[in-house]
Amino acid sequence: MSLWAIIRRAAMLLLVVLAATTPALAQPAPAQTIWRLLDYIAVDYAGAVSEGRIINDVEYTEMVEFSATVRQRLAELPPTPARAALVRHAETLEAAIAAKAPTEQVATSARTLGRALLAAYPVPLAPAGVPDLSRGAALYAENCASCHGAIGDGRGPAAQGMDPPPIDFTDRARARERSLFALYQVIEQGLEGTAMPGFSHLPPEDRWVLAFHVGQFAYPSSAAQEGERIWQADPEARSLVPDLAALVRLTPAQLQEALGPERGAAVAAYLRANPSVVADSASGSLALSKERLAQAVEAYARGDRSSATDLALSAYLDGFEPVEPLLSARDAGLMRQIESAMAELRGAIGGRAPPEEVRARADELTRLFDEAETAPAPEAGSAVSSFLGAFTILLREGLEALLIVIAMIAFLRKAERQDVMGYVHGGWVAALLAGIATWAAATYVINVSGASRELTEGFGALFAAAVLLSVGIWMHGKAQAGAWQRYIREKLSKALSRRSAWFLFGLTFVVVYREVFETILFYTALWSQGHAGAIAAGAIAAGAVLAVAAVAMLRYSKKLPIAKFFTYSSVLIAILAVTLAGKGVAALQEAGMIDIRPVDAVPRIDILGLVPTAQSLLAQLAVLAAILFGFWYNKRVAVRELAAGRASAG
Repeated sequence: MSLWAIIRRAAMLLLVVLAATTPALAQPAPAQTIWRLLDYIAVDYAGAVSEGRIINDVEYTEMVEFSATVRQRLAELPPTPARAALVRHAETLEAAIAAKAPTEQVATSARTLGRALLAAYPVPLAPAGVPDLSRGAALYAENCASCHGAIGDGRGPAAQGMDPPPIDFTDRARARERSLFALYQVIEQGLEGTAMPGFSHLPPEDRWVLAFHVGQFAYPSSAAQEGERIWQADPEARSLVPDLAALVRLTPAQLQEALGPERGAAVAAYLRANPSVVADSASGSLALSKERLAQAVEAYARGDRSSATDLALSAYLDGFEPVEPLLSARDAGLMRQIESAMAELRGAIGGRAPPEEVRARADELTRLFDEAETAPAPEAGSAVSSFLGAFTILLREGLEALLIVIAMIAFLRKAERQDVMGYVHGGWVAALLAGIATWAAATYVINVSGASRELTEGFGALFAAAVLLSVGIWMHGKAQAGAWQRYIREKLSKALSRRSAWFLFGLTFVVVYREVFETILFYTALWSQGHAGAIAAGAIAAGAVLAVAAVAMLRYSKKLPIAKFFTYSSVLIAILAVTLAGKGVAALQEAGMIDIRPVDAVPRIDILGLVPTAQSLLAQLAVLAAILFGFWYNKRVAVRELAAGRASAG
């Protein structure tokens, strides 16, 4: 079987495995629907009951129906230790509404139940990136204005005859009780029993833009201007809203309670119009990590291991992952400590460790997060650190891809097949162009989430490892005495067909794009901290070093005898296959697709892809065992063929 047939079979097998293990697209969680109903009860009950009397029959009927639906749907949620308590709380809420209890009592009960629900069944609470509010007016005019009116007062041309009528977003009393997350939920799923449809067909980014846009209708521009002054002058206000997650979760009423009625309303108006002032805060992102850790410890202590696992994963992907590239450039040692500590925490949760051990590991992680909060700050960086960060990142990521590309180019030269060399060059050029497109998309169109990043890196690494495993064994076989001459004579013309040449293109593209993707994320984080000249200089210096290394390796490969070239290349590619297998599994572990079982006796060596977890080590050992078996088999075949040749000659 030729090299290219082996590669194709390995690739097809990997694609089948990936197809079987890739999760389906996420659907809205049932907990989100229940939370939305609870929020509606908390906000609208005041319009149905006053002083123990029904003041709006339609609204009251809705409150009764919604509270019954909440109880029923809570009982249908996946079983957890918290579910029974949630159902009992829902029964209490339902009874309070039936008894026409005071407004404050029902609203407090509904919000308390909503918080307990999200703690037991976590759902994403914040946009992946800063919403592009410049698109808000156009999206609102296209999707909402016909019912809610051009100014959000609920008097659009299509509102005639609607019962209940569309929401009046300019109603300050109602707006103060509604968080941006609540608005997002209604936009996504609609509202049962009303004419409000769901807009789940819109991208999440557009739904968040609409939530921020309609959340501003109740506040004049003068309030936002006053809010800016308060925000810049008052540390307490900034501490209340450290990040986007806090901004979308808090209601204006909560801000008013903390800052005073006028000041709280002004800050809410300012932040809803300018979410970027909190979205770029590294300390805010790490604050989310610490919040998730605390919630994970609480969930684990009450026996809810599933929620604890989800919350610990969220602490990494939603809180730490956005600042990881910058922290890696500023303090790579601290970044590795956090990654190791996070793996140990998730391993302890997965291994059913005592609650005291889980709490101790979470406390250690919190201490590391406290230390990390100062490292990524702009004032913590200098021109020198930015230069070194840009230089080491590009050199590290580029060298791995360079070794594989140079090996393929050298092989084609040895085979005297320059006619397909263009496919290799086309692969790495296309990967660079795709990297530029990825940067543009991540900057102006979408936000690359932590999970997306880890999945891209993980699957890309495993694909490359599978192919390189086959290539390494094949090259080792050609290093045996006489094997290369027989290959040239019998198979080369067939092996390098146009289909195989395109596969060379694909392999080069995947290997290089994986490294380009990683480099883009690191450079984007560095660039946001300033020192653009130093970063550019670091990139140029690293590019020059890589160019010199490429020329040196190509010249050296020309001088090597063919057998030695294949021997050295096979060993190098085998090492890279083992390394990528470890990195691929580690990335999928960080994305939450693979469990983590830490191995304390093994050190972490990033350059070799060595990660101290049982799953990563097993993957590397499996690849290493396959390589050793392939090398042994090649030797055996070579000895047998040599003996047969001598016998026929005699």
